[in-house]
Amino acid sequence: MYPTPTPAPAPLSLAAYRAAIALDEPFRPDVGHDPDDRSADLVREALGLLGDDPAAARAGLRPGAADQVDEAAARRLLRAVLTVRDPGPLPTGTARVLDALLAGERLARGTTDAASLPTVRDTLPHTAYRAADRTVLWQGDITTLDADAVVNAANSALLGCFRPMHPCIDNALHSAAGPRLRDDCHAVMSLQGHAEPTGTAKITRGYHLPARYVLHTVGPIVDGPVLPEHEQALAAAYRACLDLAAEAGGIRGLAFCGISTGVFGYPKAPAARIALDTVAEWLDLHPGRLDRVILNVYADDDRAAYLQALTEGTQPR
Repeated sequence: MYPTPTPAPAPLSLAAYRAAIALDEPFRPDVGHDPDDRSADLVREALGLLGDDPAAARAGLRPGAADQVDEAAARRLLRAVLTVRDPGPLPTGTARVLDALLAGERLARGTTDAASLPTVRDTLPHTAYRAADRTVLWQGDITTLDADAVVNAANSALLGCFRPMHPCIDNALHSAAGPRLRDDCHAVMSLQGHAEPTGTAKITRGYHLPARYVLHTVGPIVDGPVLPEHEQALAAAYRACLDLAAEAGGIRGLAFCGISTGVFGYPKAPAARIALDTVAEWLDLHPGRLDRVILNVYADDDRAAYLQALTEGTQPR
């Protein structure tokens, strides 16, 4: 006889961590943006405060290094320190400086109002996609999107990317949101006590992102042909985010990144079809629960994969 497989540990419910991360409290930074603050000065002040942090040496921050490089290099150095830094309290005064810096950078980047984006029906009037009136295909930087919630393609540790300047959505969202995002993820994972299963999701506040919330989900890793279990896991990740957004309350618009299509290796074209089908099915089953779902793409080939899926079988009128 074969041994009975050990069941996978159950993911932590929202009710079990909601209060622990103050999910329903609006984020109030230690300090607001002051137009007189120069970002270069704030960067160097933050680096000075973080100089004795254990992460400083790992990121290459040595005494006096911040004064020997230009403004752009100093900002990259600060991002590296925060990327490799473990969760935990910041040195005294650092949160105030980072709040001022990140608030200013958010204003400088500008934001895109998710509610103003044209729907798939607006841009592709002849599409046969049944959720075209309730979905948006948007190419842009998700860290600038002013939506109720955005989705992060996370790894199973759920603490963000620890590789400085790595071009993944996990790194981008954590960098723009600030270190409180990692602290919240750590609090959730400490309560859960095990890695996040594939196809499930957690929610935190968005902090310095325009989006109020971030949903973190773990998609499947594909190293070879796409198998049925990969398809099922990817669909489960999309459903988990939609279910969690509905459960959390106060979310009427949700923006997805391309789950698993980056370093996790899921081919873009089949991933787009699963995303579209899963979103349409969920919206049909939950009428009126969300006003719109945004499918965010960044690169041209990501957009092309969605356009192909949205126009397949469509006959011109």
